[in-house]
Amino acid sequence: MDKEEKKTINQGQEDEMEIYGYNLSRWKLLVLAFGVICTGGFLLLLLYWMPEWRVKATCFRAALKDCEVVLLRTTDEFRIWFCAKVRFLSLENHSFSSPKTVTPKVSNGHAAHLHFPEGQEDRPDLAQPCQIPYFTHHSVRYFWNDSLQNFDVLKGLDEGVSCTSIYEQHSSGLAKETHAYRKLMYGMNEIAVKVPSVLKLLVKEVLNPFYVFQLFSVILWSTDEYYYYALAIVIMSVISIVSSLYTIRKQYIMLHDMVAAHSTVRVSVCRVGGETEEIFSTDLVPGDIMVIPMNGTVMPCDAVLINGTCIVNESMLTGESVPVTKTNLPNPSVDVKGMADEMYSPELHKRHTLFCGTTVIQTRFYTGELVKAVVVRTGFSTSKGQLVRSILYPKPTDFKLYRDAYMFLLCLVVVAGIGFIYTIVNSILNKTGTLTEDGLDLWGIQRVENAHFQMPEEKACSENLVKSHFVACMATCHSLTKIEGLLSGDPLDLKMFEAIGWILEEATEEETALHNRIMPTVVRPPKQLLPEPNPAANQSMELFELSANYEIGIVRQFPFSSALQRMSVVARILGDKKMDAYMKGAPEVIASLCKPETVPSDFEKVLEEYTKQGFRVIALAHRKLESKLTWHKIQNINRDAIECNMNFMGLIIMQNKLKQETPAVLEDLRKANIRTVMVTGDNMLTAISVARDCGMILPQDKVIIADGLPPKDGQVAKINWHYADTLTSKCTSSPEIDSEDIPIKLAHDSLEDLQVAPYHFAMNGKSFSVILEHFQDLVPKLVLHGTVFARMAPDQKTQLVEALQNVDYYVGMCGDGANDCGALKRAHGGISLSELEASVASPFTSRTPSIACVPNLIREGRAALITSFCVFKFMALYSIIQYCSVTLLYSILSNLGDFQFLFIDLAVILVVVFTMSLNPAWKELVAQRPPSGLISGALLFSVLSQIIISIGFQCFGFFWVRQQPWYELWTPQSDACNLSRSFSSNSSHFDNETEHDAHNIKNYENTTVFFISSFQYLIVAIAFSKGKPFRQPCYKNGFFVVSVIVLYIFIFFIMLHPVAYIDQVLEIVCVPYQWRITMLIIILINTLVSILAESFLLDTVLWKVVFNRDKQGEYRLTTTQPPQESVDRWGKCCILSVLGCRKQLPKAKYMHLAQELLVDPEWPPKPSTTTEAKTLAKENGPCQVITIT
Repeated sequence: MDKEEKKTINQGQEDEMEIYGYNLSRWKLLVLAFGVICTGGFLLLLLYWMPEWRVKATCFRAALKDCEVVLLRTTDEFRIWFCAKVRFLSLENHSFSSPKTVTPKVSNGHAAHLHFPEGQEDRPDLAQPCQIPYFTHHSVRYFWNDSLQNFDVLKGLDEGVSCTSIYEQHSSGLAKETHAYRKLMYGMNEIAVKVPSVLKLLVKEVLNPFYVFQLFSVILWSTDEYYYYALAIVIMSVISIVSSLYTIRKQYIMLHDMVAAHSTVRVSVCRVGGETEEIFSTDLVPGDIMVIPMNGTVMPCDAVLINGTCIVNESMLTGESVPVTKTNLPNPSVDVKGMADEMYSPELHKRHTLFCGTTVIQTRFYTGELVKAVVVRTGFSTSKGQLVRSILYPKPTDFKLYRDAYMFLLCLVVVAGIGFIYTIVNSILNKTGTLTEDGLDLWGIQRVENAHFQMPEEKACSENLVKSHFVACMATCHSLTKIEGLLSGDPLDLKMFEAIGWILEEATEEETALHNRIMPTVVRPPKQLLPEPNPAANQSMELFELSANYEIGIVRQFPFSSALQRMSVVARILGDKKMDAYMKGAPEVIASLCKPETVPSDFEKVLEEYTKQGFRVIALAHRKLESKLTWHKIQNINRDAIECNMNFMGLIIMQNKLKQETPAVLEDLRKANIRTVMVTGDNMLTAISVARDCGMILPQDKVIIADGLPPKDGQVAKINWHYADTLTSKCTSSPEIDSEDIPIKLAHDSLEDLQVAPYHFAMNGKSFSVILEHFQDLVPKLVLHGTVFARMAPDQKTQLVEALQNVDYYVGMCGDGANDCGALKRAHGGISLSELEASVASPFTSRTPSIACVPNLIREGRAALITSFCVFKFMALYSIIQYCSVTLLYSILSNLGDFQFLFIDLAVILVVVFTMSLNPAWKELVAQRPPSGLISGALLFSVLSQIIISIGFQCFGFFWVRQQPWYELWTPQSDACNLSRSFSSNSSHFDNETEHDAHNIKNYENTTVFFISSFQYLIVAIAFSKGKPFRQPCYKNGFFVVSVIVLYIFIFFIMLHPVAYIDQVLEIVCVPYQWRITMLIIILINTLVSILAESFLLDTVLWKVVFNRDKQGEYRLTTTQPPQESVDRWGKCCILSVLGCRKQLPKAKYMHLAQELLVDPEWPPKPSTTTEAKTLAKENGPCQVITIT
């Protein structure tokens, strides 16, 4: 085997990793042991931090099949290394150790080659003790697979299993021997979140590089006899470690309690032969048949329903507390149409799958049969397990601030290195549902008779309609159920059912158990809506009462599918021999499934009129089923056999009003130059109407619809372009002029004078898929101005976020449902409008279900970013100011004293850093944006200017004090203060002081530098604590104001009126009062210069003249450019020029693209044109535009 061969596990998945095999090397271990001894254990610490080095330093490369250790590396941008020890699962002590008994017990074929060489499965004479290599990484087991010659995850029934095989091979239950084998392979069905011991957490925390650095700092300061300062570091480190341990352990306990709340319950499972056994849920394995109890349960695993119906609360996973109806998986083998078999997938068949952690509220069953489900996934492989894994092992974040912080610290290290060299020489020593209200109102209905639309009707509960199929469809085609006597279900279904005023009754458990073929749900109108019948003369009273009752029983329900955009039911009217099929859903979809002769010719025109006005339109359809379809056949029939050849019945028009705060929020975002995009499952014209109503699309803006058509009948894929509507009278001088005749680009003499009429692209999910697949080169152009994306499936929402990110946009996503989870995770900033546990899919959760949280989050985020920059700048200045102080004093072989360091670091720096970060966010969202990184023009100028000012005034004070007439080399006998007897009585000078200052701390230069630098820390803190436009003014930060005032008063006091004890502790010497006044003047001038440089020169002059001029020159070309982009680029160019490698950095892709499109005469596409994909062998080839005349 090639030792450099690279293999991959979890290929194509989010956790894809490269894998390498290694075996332990004895001689490498001996060399390592010697190195550890020579380095005093530091080498061992380094290997603890670096898994790759640890493995390579102790092992040699080996074949994966025979390795003892595996080295893993993620294939994402982070390239993180992990290592794991290979263990062996032994089957030799079990009754199923021979190949003949093992092979049939494999779940679905994925594990068939895990432990036997090819050709040995059927040869019992070759039976040997079976040792299966495996390793565990992030709570998932990876077994050796001989057929793949690689490690692989042991799959359950969620992959590679057909719907037919679930019924034919997995519906009879497992034998006990098979169950025991699978339990050994899959392990316990538990999501174990172990709470680490305090000792383990302590060791892990102490070995953090930060605390190791602190340890070296303590040793360094101790060797220099700064014992008090070293002790302060120890105390602060201990406090930090204790606080961190408490927080981490508390989080582990919270997660453990959340997961373990319903982790172990007793469940009933069916065994081979019909036997029922009660076991613990931790013993469940894939393939077990679990009996769902009548009174409900919390699901301990992922299972697919094969018999009965369940009402489930999936709020733990989806964030939606609306109960969901789960039906049994369709069985293709008994389908009357003979439907082609398909592979089972928990995601595609989620309406038939019970997910781990969700709550089954109640079950429905027939003819005394149990409600059964086949276990498909257990443990960490379940949906809940994957959720917990994402919390336990989160993907690292790659914030630009962190990258800039490392460069920032590197610069400080370089400066410190220069100072170190100097010291040696001198002394030899960082969606629509969210825009609109939750409730829907029934605006009216529009029925169809004889393929013609009738006049719209406001109410559907009139006597003449009560027995119509239209109302019957509204009464039966829903997923409503009664929970504790109250109707519950989808809000749209609830409004529709309430509009007709019917009554829903569900069978009790006793009725379900006693009666054969019972209708689980019955709906009937109230008696006052039924006409008054008169009994016939020859009709008995009992028959009359029976005929007078009008009831409809729901026999079978096909739940709503977002992929299919429809739902349907099979129902029977009391007394009818034939059953009825009712269907409702998206009008375009329903019309396509109806007989063409039943669909009105003006269907599209009527639908467009409603959707343009922002109404949500639902279409209804019906057909009588054949008499041969019995109740039993209906329970096993596939929905495609029912949802065809329907009769179009009409439209239900629902009104969904905008939330009151939506227009104002979007207006705030627009004023702040933050682009908004609508991604919805609604009809496109409805979405465009909502976008106009809420101000996302202004009245004068054009909307261009991209209608993508996939390849068909040998023709290539194409996009038809047309405009959604005409401009209003505000935009055109004559109402007779069509909007499609108005040019998008107005006449101009030069590029700078170019004016662009605002335009927006709109498309549905199908068109988006066609464009992604066949028009890759158009995707960036479309997302640049794409505003409305309608009928989007969950995965398409994620693809849209990725497409926006691919052109260098920073994307925020606000969603309120399960369909948004993927996009919420993919976006740079996801906001979930649900407080339930599903909010772990996004980093932010709003307590109020509206987009009002978006500007608030942006304001708080900008304030937090500016605060981070503020603290970074202050800490940089703190380091440089102290560095300058120490360097100046080193030049005279002196230094700051022990308590001087303590006073600066604890009393000044610690207090200021803590309080200066408490400024609240500015009350309004502004168009100006903060610098996107630490390496930006504004921040660089701010830091460099303050560094120059601080160093200048320190050096001035240091050298000027040596020019004073009273100056001399300080000795304990020096008496520079003996100018005033009254003043000298308070002096720190003692005539009898003869103690020798070994470190030369006490001198006039030290005292001068100490006072000036102490004030400089406070000066730069005030200068950097700016308010508007991102934070509130610093004077509104009470803690900061109080702390700064107290420090100012204290330092002024000990400088102007010295106290003997304080002077002695801080090792300050007495200087003449005149020099104290001089220092005060230096400090005041320093304050004035620093504040003017930061507030006036930077914010007023340079920002508006230099940076803003560059910003406006580029911003004129496109409205989507962040105003700060040019400033950041200017800062990076400065850095690169200093390093001698100046190079023009590329701008954001969308900025460059926007400039190109401005001078592209073919963009945007003209109305009534078609763009066709060329049939080229080369992928993503150019497209040609054909104008349709």
